[in-house]
Amino acid sequence: MSASRDLLQILVGFDTTSRESNLQLIEFVHDYLAGFGVACERVYNPERSKANLFASIGPVDTPGIVLSGHTDAVPVDGQPWTVPPFALTERDGKLFGRGTADMKGYIACVLALVPALVEAPLRMPVHIALSYDEEVGCLGVRSLLAVLEQRPVKPMLCIIGEPTELKPVLGHKGKLAMRCDVHGEACHSAYAPYGVNAIEHAADLINELGHIGQRLRAIQDPRFDPPFSTVQTGVISGGKALNIVPADCQFDFEVRALPSQDPAEVAEALKAYAAQQVLPRMQAVSAQSAIRFTELSAYPGLVTDERSQAAQLIAAFCGSREFGTVAFGTEGGLFDAVGIPTVVCGPGSMDQGHKPDEFVSVAQLQGCDAMLQRLLVAVAG
Repeated sequence: MSASRDLLQILVGFDTTSRESNLQLIEFVHDYLAGFGVACERVYNPERSKANLFASIGPVDTPGIVLSGHTDAVPVDGQPWTVPPFALTERDGKLFGRGTADMKGYIACVLALVPALVEAPLRMPVHIALSYDEEVGCLGVRSLLAVLEQRPVKPMLCIIGEPTELKPVLGHKGKLAMRCDVHGEACHSAYAPYGVNAIEHAADLINELGHIGQRLRAIQDPRFDPPFSTVQTGVISGGKALNIVPADCQFDFEVRALPSQDPAEVAEALKAYAAQQVLPRMQAVSAQSAIRFTELSAYPGLVTDERSQAAQLIAAFCGSREFGTVAFGTEGGLFDAVGIPTVVCGPGSMDQGHKPDEFVSVAQLQGCDAMLQRLLVAVAG
């Protein structure tokens, strides 16, 4: 495991919090791959401050396997870490540091496999895909997938190494995050009926979201927990002072939808309620009243048939046919949408992800190395 551990130590040393650039990490991987004669391409964001990376080892004229991971990590601000977050610390069989579980541990194992991949007589290619800005809405990988979608030969399987304790995961919910801005009319609170209280009308909309959420419970899929689509309001702000009728209120809400349901339907239902019920009451007092909705982020759900070739392959690599689902989202639905069958399987647990003193166990990293060795045997025939 020394190669994986050493690479993880280097990767954790790069502060790739989503608000920061990931280019130092990408340049390291580029140079590392070049050292083994592996060419790679980078797909930059418009500002060229971040990049995806894609590399192929083996024959590219036949379908192969993508090993995919995101390079960004969540912030450590305000978290009570007992070890340096951007340095690897080993203690009691655990490797601590931001991103060790989510998901630089997997990336380290993939990179450690490169020397063996280069030496092996591969009958199908192994691709390495690294993305940016997954943690803020699966944003970066989309430009990479737009490039891959145009390729004449698509991969037969993508393994996204999010932490699943190396258990094969075939599904997760989709997500839609929205912002609603309610604009009313301010006035002195002594004359409240002559103003349009944006907070009260926003509360009406949030209450309607609750009713929509209750209706979503009618459709259930026992493979997921909870087994139905959910809606929740997470952020709200508005008002200047208690004696001023507030002119503005803003709230953010999200939909976590079963793969069989379109989360946009929730947004459309709320928009219709706003247009038909709330806005007419507001504009009856002030014609300048308005309600505006803005999409913040979205990604599709994932559901891979357990009878599919992708499921059979991951079962062979993992040594388990106990397929599951996860509550968190991944880039998997986006890969699947461009015709690349996808499963999720990686070392560590999301119970440790996003927390202070995040860690991946040495045993999980060793298990991931073993899984990738089984993959190597398969692709080498």
